[in-house]
Amino acid sequence: MTYEESISYIHSVSWRGSLPGLSRIRELCRRLGDPQDSLRFIHVAGTNGKGSFCTMLESVLRRAGYRTGLFTSPFVLSFCERMRVCGRDIEKDEFAAVTELVRECADGMDDPPTEFELITAIAFEFFKRYGCELVVLEVGMGGRLDSTNIIKPPVLSVITEISLDHTSQLGSTVEAIAGEKAGIIKDGSPVLFTGTDPRAGSVIKEAARAHGSRYYEPDYGSLRVLGSSVEGNRFAYKGREYETRLAGVYQPKNAASVACAADILASLGYEIANDAVCAGLYDAVWHARFELLCRDPVIIYDGGHNPQGVTAAFDSMGTYFPGVGITALSGVMADKDYDRAARIAAEHGTLRVYTVRPDNPRALSAEAYADTFRRHGVEAIPCANVADGVRAAVADAKANGRPLLIFGSLYLYAEASAAVFETVGREK
Repeated sequence: MTYEESISYIHSVSWRGSLPGLSRIRELCRRLGDPQDSLRFIHVAGTNGKGSFCTMLESVLRRAGYRTGLFTSPFVLSFCERMRVCGRDIEKDEFAAVTELVRECADGMDDPPTEFELITAIAFEFFKRYGCELVVLEVGMGGRLDSTNIIKPPVLSVITEISLDHTSQLGSTVEAIAGEKAGIIKDGSPVLFTGTDPRAGSVIKEAARAHGSRYYEPDYGSLRVLGSSVEGNRFAYKGREYETRLAGVYQPKNAASVACAADILASLGYEIANDAVCAGLYDAVWHARFELLCRDPVIIYDGGHNPQGVTAAFDSMGTYFPGVGITALSGVMADKDYDRAARIAAEHGTLRVYTVRPDNPRALSAEAYADTFRRHGVEAIPCANVADGVRAAVADAKANGRPLLIFGSLYLYAEASAAVFETVGREK
């Protein structure tokens, strides 16, 4: 099986969608010899911030000398980004070889696995082959019935910020969604809740109590931001100073929660010096999360696609560019709350938006998205394709001396960033 054949095979079962239940992934992993049982995990669920958290924590653990695994979704440039060992993406030939083994096991199942279940099993086998000592495992969606949730009690369960997203699958209230996320909590494993919504916190704290699991929260009262710009953040947490190149006004909290997680792991006997925390936070790179693509004109990409994520992106723009109108480009999936996203953009001073349709069957048309912005009083221009939209938005930003924010689906990133670099060139 070639890499291209393995990707085609995985996508061939996408029609099955997301089906509840863990029976398929359990059977598939049993046929593989339960590779997940030989691994130790930090299991991470949440609505917003979990990708940044996972990336920074893996970087810290690697700096501390551990052989790490990292499992995240979705990818933004290459499918191989979804599973990494010690910061290195899985190689295409490795991916094909593991996929072929997984396929041999999956093809004999009466109830065949879904796309995400296949990917999860591939990741487990990949991490086992490399003898990973600690795997940072990001939940795909929800928690309780997510395919990653067949692992044994993890070293640490982490639940990040909770907000309304995937409501048709997870519930229509913060409490209901928190309950689904809290489904990753297992008997006796410590729990870290890094969010700020007290409704979610009370649900997670009660779930931890029911499982006999010690409950932690970061001490955000001891967090002090020392400097924040499109280049990154400097902050102090519990009297210790750190720096991260991840920009956005929300990243100091994410980074402080990673420092808190490192303290918890150290209390459990893992050797993680503060120097490793400092170096790991500084080293971490996470594309498409308030990422500075260009300085002249300023072009930011942020993959915020639910109301909380969009608000965070625009809050950052308002902080870094006070009193300056914003030019935007956006494309989203049709199943997201794009009406609220448009309203948030209008409330934060977006003067003009160029709408595009990401290359995904679930994407909203540029015309329908533009109509949504217009209803909220924002001038909106639908574009025939992403490249045309980027060229028009960049020209607009240059002509009016405004920053350009590209926001919406992560599925837009590869095409939009390529068009940006083609239009303005790559900075050294």
